[in-house]
Amino acid sequence: MTINETEVKVRYQETDQMGVVYHANYIVWFEIGRTHLIEQLGFNYADMEAEGIVSPVIDINAKYKKPLRYGQTATVRTWIDHYDGFRVVYGYEVYTEDEQLAVTGSSSHVCVKKSNFRPISIKKHFPNWDEAYIKAMED
Repeated sequence: MTINETEVKVRYQETDQMGVVYHANYIVWFEIGRTHLIEQLGFNYADMEAEGIVSPVIDINAKYKKPLRYGQTATVRTWIDHYDGFRVVYGYEVYTEDEQLAVTGSSSHVCVKKSNFRPISIKKHFPNWDEAYIKAMED
């Protein structure tokens, strides 16, 4: 399985009154990890969007286990957990500097035409992405 690792430095504005990373910021970090994984596989969303296709989130979840604080560096690990040619589920783990698991999560996505939000088959419209996703799950 191909796993991307992306480091994120916790910025002050990402913390809450308790001094820990505000929960919604982990969702942003998931997106950073997902984008980097896609780039690692040789693709990017800009090319997809240039063809009139976007990839909305249809489900997302996160489980919080250990807080991160301002000034720390988190490591976001991202992989393709499930792919069926239509729907992609990305898995995420966020680790503290001392490699303790802080957050786990997943997000589900489909590709749709930007003009009407009708779903498309990734396998049919983006065969190179399809091949790379399948390979990434096998590695």
